[in-house]
Amino acid sequence: MSGDHDHHPSPLGPHDWSHGAPHNSYAPIVMSIGIGLFLFVFAGMFDYNLELSEHEYTGRGLLWLFVAIIITGMGILIWWRQDLSFDGSYEPLATGAPFRNIQIRKVGMFVFLMSEMMVFTALFSTYMRYRLGLRRCDDVFADGLFDPVTNPAGWQEAVPVTCFEPASHLIASSWWHLAPGAINTFALIISSFTIVQALRYAKKTDIDEELRRKRITMFLGTTWVLAIIFLTLKMVEWFVGFYIPDLGFIHEHDIKSLVAEGYTIGNDHYQHHSYVDEATGAHMTANIRVSASTFYVTTGTHGAHVAGGIIGLTYMTFKAWRGGYTPLNAVSIEYFGLYWHFVDLVWVLVFPFFYLY
Repeated sequence: MSGDHDHHPSPLGPHDWSHGAPHNSYAPIVMSIGIGLFLFVFAGMFDYNLELSEHEYTGRGLLWLFVAIIITGMGILIWWRQDLSFDGSYEPLATGAPFRNIQIRKVGMFVFLMSEMMVFTALFSTYMRYRLGLRRCDDVFADGLFDPVTNPAGWQEAVPVTCFEPASHLIASSWWHLAPGAINTFALIISSFTIVQALRYAKKTDIDEELRRKRITMFLGTTWVLAIIFLTLKMVEWFVGFYIPDLGFIHEHDIKSLVAEGYTIGNDHYQHHSYVDEATGAHMTANIRVSASTFYVTTGTHGAHVAGGIIGLTYMTFKAWRGGYTPLNAVSIEYFGLYWHFVDLVWVLVFPFFYLY
């Protein structure tokens, strides 16, 4: 009994993996409580103002939000502390059909990815349902200004028209508007290559351990940097925008963010700069709540997955720097790579559907 106690000195880690998994780990429960509390509190921090047609920050539960972040962080730290000592000596295999003799962690990752496929399938199907079910705003504008005699089916100034306004109408309007999304696509594709290179060097058996440590750290760190670039450009695209000065060979451009352009979830009086009747100067107003919601929820959910990957890469890069990956436990990088390739694949679908089409 005392020997078993020595092998499991604390549910907070570190852990002796030669005697099996830490079944007394508190990490999953702690993280679940923290994430659940965070989502519950965050959802109650905003109210929708019907008069202004926008969400307002109330500040309710701010203290509890920080408590949720601390709880989640504690769970993550416990998990990392227990995994830091993992050397590959314990890798259980599944015994039941249809996963017999396959690593249980790999089975768990594939089950998780299948659940993620259902999440994004629901988001894509919702997008296609509204994209095909509602008339495009530019088609509505093409009907012309309302006239009781000559054009009774036309739109009226200051009367919102419910139609579908794809984000691509703004994003694909010029190369500079499209640049953040295009660079992000390139960054994620390269990051898939770097994560594979990290796995390649972790599995090599014929290289010096110091060289292995440096190469794995370099490639995992590069993947981390590319993921940071992705989220940074996403924030620039949504909230910040950017300015290009006149360089002679490049003309001046002031690229506004999507929010500055008025492309927001709560906007039911959206006015695109091209929806102006040339004869009268009347401006068509559109209710774009549905189209903006499908864009932000889908791309935001994907961004949340990238953020989760950044958290994981932060730990993995630290472990690699300490020389924690060898051919015996290289599969840990492989399992994360499965998740990261899935995130990349989803973006390869998101980009043409939401940014080009």
